[in-house]
Amino acid sequence: MKSQHLRSFWIALALAFYTTGQANAQESVDLEKYKAEAAEKWREDIKAFGVANDRLSQSTDAILFVGSSSFRRWEDMEKDMLPYLSINRGFGGSKWSDVAIFADQLISPHQFRAIVFFVGNDIGGKGKDKAPEEVVALAAYVRKKVKEHQPEAAAFFIATTPTEKRWEHWPQIKLANNAVREFCEATENTWFIGTESIFFDEKIKPRPELFVDDKLHMNQDGYTRWAAAIKSHLDSVLVDDKRQ
Repeated sequence: MKSQHLRSFWIALALAFYTTGQANAQESVDLEKYKAEAAEKWREDIKAFGVANDRLSQSTDAILFVGSSSFRRWEDMEKDMLPYLSINRGFGGSKWSDVAIFADQLISPHQFRAIVFFVGNDIGGKGKDKAPEEVVALAAYVRKKVKEHQPEAAAFFIATTPTEKRWEHWPQIKLANNAVREFCEATENTWFIGTESIFFDEKIKPRPELFVDDKLHMNQDGYTRWAAAIKSHLDSVLVDDKRQ
């Protein structure tokens, strides 16, 4: 049984957003301050997803991936995630506020067995950093959207990756990761995928051999290891969804 013990203020706050009405939750996370910029920046990406959805053969066995550039750049996701069927809805540079604003367009067109999130730009990316409590509140808002669309679908939140590019921000990123982890542990059918064991070397520094030259995005070896970790978590939860 998952622990319902709320170990921090921001987890209690996120759970309050998750369990209250949608209008109140949206007001609490203050999406309005992000909407104009998000609409301008992501208009074409969201439009392209709509076109792709029209061509997509939907399957209730699919795993929906929603997030930022590490998903968008994952060219071999379909192959790497086999035997799971995958739908990739990553848009590069996106933040939790962007995913929250476009949650309906990203989630509701699809039927899926589970949804996997990776959003890595709220701390150390462009613009003002979000506090851990806002990150987890936005994640909780998006989780609520998933529950409204498909109440039985499992949700997985992947930890933001430790990278050389954003190493100076790692202490704050780790706080946000821990906040999201605690929210997942306190929320039914919601799971956290930690990745420090993949990306840290013996000196607790990011492994450069797993990243491309920008020291931020993964190379194929990094994706292979990431995929193995994601599939391991899917296997442990979706016991009826295992393929032969």
